[in-house]
Amino acid sequence: MACLDILHTTTYRYRHAVSLGPHRLMLRPRETRELRLFSHDLSIIPTATVSWAHDVAGNAITTIVFDDPTDHLVIESRASVELTAPAWPVFAIAASAAQYPFVYAADEWTDLGALTVPQYGDVDGRLSRWVEGFVMARPTDTLSLLKDISNGVFTQISYQSRDDEGTQSPIETLDRGWGSCRDFAVLLAEAARRLGLGARIVSGYLSDPEIGLVGSAGSGTTHAWVEMFIPGAGWIAFDPTNRSVGSGNLIPLAVARNIAQVTPVAGTFLGTNVDLLSMEVMVKMESATAQNNSLLAQGGGADIALV
Repeated sequence: MACLDILHTTTYRYRHAVSLGPHRLMLRPRETRELRLFSHDLSIIPTATVSWAHDVAGNAITTIVFDDPTDHLVIESRASVELTAPAWPVFAIAASAAQYPFVYAADEWTDLGALTVPQYGDVDGRLSRWVEGFVMARPTDTLSLLKDISNGVFTQISYQSRDDEGTQSPIETLDRGWGSCRDFAVLLAEAARRLGLGARIVSGYLSDPEIGLVGSAGSGTTHAWVEMFIPGAGWIAFDPTNRSVGSGNLIPLAVARNIAQVTPVAGTFLGTNVDLLSMEVMVKMESATAQNNSLLAQGGGADIALV
């Protein structure tokens, strides 16, 4: 069990005062069986009108609307969470899905829908051939197969942090042989979909108590990984950037079919690219005591502080 305090600050600075369009935030951690959210506070400079909603995937969406032009924007998210997932999880996979290939039940297939459909083209079949290379036999153990594919991403693709926007296609990542955590996640999700499996992209944070994992909060960034749906076990987290399975050190913010749908902060301003002087993201994570967080939990849910 780990109790953590998370500070996520996003700062934009502009050459002159600009009008800001509505911004969409996905910064509230997703509560799960293995993650308890004690508190979440949001602070915004300049003053904005804030509204909350949930999207089709159950993600908490914050929309902020600004009245006046500004030469800077600061979005500060503070969260306190408790992680209870085991470091070495055991998954209760249904007998019907223990061996690949398997067929989802009719209701599961309907509900998974687009999560089983590849989002990127594979004109010459390269991605399909790549992932088929991990299927050593039919039938084969499902969990072992998925671990092998995730490990394959880890061993064949070099990690390289990228500050530029956008995500490489799976073929681009295979061609270049390097990518960021979001490129790793897209490659793994698309590979799983080529095998007919349901997969979704997750954005969030990586708790790195051993100071050795890649894409961690210590590097000042958010993280991305994949969850795959296996009957009986449900959604299983795979982090190909760190060759890990299970959600023991992962703190999800949002899940979606496409990585563009889980951007933590998205918005527009009226101007040109040269008007944006800088954009900085800082993530700070510290251990907290369970006792302090229990007191926070007794105080109620999320508070919104507008500065």
